[in-house]
Amino acid sequence: MLEIDGITAGYGPATVLRALSLRAAPGQITCLMGRNGAGKTTTMKAIMGLLPVTAGTITLDGAPLSGLPAHEVPRRGVGYIPQGRRLFGELTVAQNLTVGLMTRKSGPDTREEVLELFPRLRERLAQRADTLSGGEQQMLATARALCLRPRLLLLDEPTEGLQPSMIEAIRQVILRMRDSGAIVLLVEQRIDAVLAMADHVHVIENGRNLEDLDAAALAADPSRLRAHLGV
Repeated sequence: MLEIDGITAGYGPATVLRALSLRAAPGQITCLMGRNGAGKTTTMKAIMGLLPVTAGTITLDGAPLSGLPAHEVPRRGVGYIPQGRRLFGELTVAQNLTVGLMTRKSGPDTREEVLELFPRLRERLAQRADTLSGGEQQMLATARALCLRPRLLLLDEPTEGLQPSMIEAIRQVILRMRDSGAIVLLVEQRIDAVLAMADHVHVIENGRNLEDLDAAALAADPSRLRAHLGV
């Protein structure tokens, strides 16, 4: 279980998250939604230790994440696919995967499992990451995170700017991770994608909790979600 309890975080003197709380359970997809600037990416960065948490706590299966240096968080089983992918562009596909494997000392069997999920990457192992298409780069960013064998998988708008076939490939991997018992926390702006995948939705506004919705509530009344996200 990922538990975020009353955290405050931001950028220098600018506070973005204000007493934010959130729960994400194993074997479920929890979506974090809100208008632009609501604090979604900031929440992801706070979980990863990329921003200091000045109040509250973040724990994974009861063990603290908040307060850890950023390089220690992935070693606790947290895979992060940031918005914009953040690949090592001058390294090959194979070398990017190796970085992921080294983080938790995963073996060649893990690499093989990941390449089975993304067979297109197997064809491009010797190719530099910055020469891949946008969809292929998203595949590589996802594959690198999966090389950690993550207990918690964080995805920040993973389908942004992708063509439908790539979106479906990423979606299938997310569903597979859920079915394997991982904790999946997803930032996504596309309401149709959220309705198709989410077990729970946490809506935030101005860095604060606004509403929690489960899948049954969303299916019964999708307009509740659109009301929060409309301009």
